[in-house]
Amino acid sequence: MLSDIENLLHLQEADKEIRRLNEEVAALPKRVAVIEQKLAGTKADLEKAKAAVKSDEANRRKYESAIQDLHGKISKYRDQSLAVKTNEQYKALLQEIQFAEQEIRANEDKILDLMVNSEAREKEVKAAEAELKAETAEIEKEKADARKRTAEDEAQLADWNGKRDKLRAGVSEDVLRQYERVMKFRGSGLAEVRAQKCMGCQVMLRPQTYNEVKSGQSIVHCDSCQRVLFYDPATDQTEDPAVTVTKRRTRPKSDAPQAWFFRPDYAEDGEVLLVYQNENGMASRRIYDAHSGRQIGDILIREGNYRLAFPEDMTDSAIRLNGHFDPEVLEEWGTEMPTDALDSLNADLRAAQAELRRTHKPDTHAATAEHPAAR
Repeated sequence: MLSDIENLLHLQEADKEIRRLNEEVAALPKRVAVIEQKLAGTKADLEKAKAAVKSDEANRRKYESAIQDLHGKISKYRDQSLAVKTNEQYKALLQEIQFAEQEIRANEDKILDLMVNSEAREKEVKAAEAELKAETAEIEKEKADARKRTAEDEAQLADWNGKRDKLRAGVSEDVLRQYERVMKFRGSGLAEVRAQKCMGCQVMLRPQTYNEVKSGQSIVHCDSCQRVLFYDPATDQTEDPAVTVTKRRTRPKSDAPQAWFFRPDYAEDGEVLLVYQNENGMASRRIYDAHSGRQIGDILIREGNYRLAFPEDMTDSAIRLNGHFDPEVLEEWGTEMPTDALDSLNADLRAAQAELRRTHKPDTHAATAEHPAAR
């Protein structure tokens, strides 16, 4: 095995561990923030319960004061009734007394309701106080654990970063540049080859490429994902091509609202992936670079089905691919599709091209509208 490959194996291990530690360091404050948010909710519940108790007490004092005032009015009306000279005046005072007594009973009922609810209010306050105390202790423990784990992770990061710097020095500049460029977009820059397949993108390699990787005499890149390839005979379980059973490729549905195509000769952009979406009598088109997954240009929308809306795209070189992603997912991608989606489409492209070769097509990229790969 080439020394560059050996160093890249160790370098990729270091990069993965550094990425894991960085993600863990970034995640710890978020965990604490979630608990603090819950704690803030518990504090709000406690303040709400205490405010309800204070409100009940204020209302009770208000009703008691009103009862006292009404008793004063009744006493005054009774004194006045002793001095009245007509029945009409006497009846009017009796009505005022009855009205005041009714008000007293209504206020007494309200006070009774408050007394009945006060027990429940007190329980709410005690429960909120107990929960607040428990959560406060929990968050202090979480903060202490987070500080401890962060310190440990940062110490490990310093160690791994030192190892990474030494490993980078042991890799030639061109190979290192390729490895880091691919790792930036795909999460890894090195992939093992097993059974003539790149384990990074799951795409079959051309026999010549496979033999070059097995020989271990030069640096070889995957044609699909651009990762640096290496071969380990201890893990490879290559099957005899003579007995390998070829699985039939699933044919894309012709009436699907979403359709993916590969074009090897799309204007000045070369190899691209095109996705069309039919919706409400309109068709949209997005274009992605077939290797990097980056979006090319803007989204174009036209009236009608995509085959009628974009007839200039439906050339003999277009290969229909298996692929479907919700429109919301496409929006979430932004200007670059994720690695797993890109690898999946490229894997199906390889299968479609192999299917074309088996049908004796002279051009491995070409497919007519009648061919299954183009439907």
